[in-house]
Amino acid sequence: MARLRITQTKSVITQSPRHRGTLRALGLGRIGRSVEHDESPELTGMLRQINHLVKVEEAK
Repeated sequence: MARLRITQTKSVITQSPRHRGTLRALGLGRIGRSVEHDESPELTGMLRQINHLVKVEEAK
């Protein structure tokens, strides 16, 4: 199972409550903050919903 590094790149000020909640559930909330998660179908769905707010790369 791959590890993904997720970095928030844009603000959530103008986003819907669902997008803000998704970012919060991932452990993000500030621009530039990064978290690592194991890849899963649930995570893929969350990232698809907020792909315009984050940068995703494979963790080393």
